Amino acid sequence: MLRSVETATSPKGFDCSGLTQYVYRHFGRRIPRTANEQFTDFRAVSRAKAQPGDLVFFHVSGNAGSYVYHVGVYEGGTHMVAASTGAGRVIWESFTWAGDTVTFGTITH
Repeated sequence: MLRSVETATSPKGFDCSGLTQYVYRHFGRRIPRTANEQFTDFRAVSRAKAQPGDLVFFHVSGNAGSYVYHVGVYEGGTHMVAASTGAGRVIWESFTWAGDTVTFGTITH
């Protein structure tokens, strides 16, 4: 079932990039709509330099330039806040399940 843009980008039911866009908009920052567009708009940082509030990007392969299919808000350590796939719920979870397909991005530091 396809969700409307309103429900994919609001508390009525987020998708992953709708959640990150909503969070950044709440703090006065406009970012692109899709996970892949957000990846190209953000500056890459290493995991060691990532700070809470940066984004965690999930690539289709271990190539950091590959397509980004999922995104979450970095919380520190190995955790992020993200919209769960398909369910529209916001969850706190570890991103380690993605192995070497994860990169980090920032627009604040």
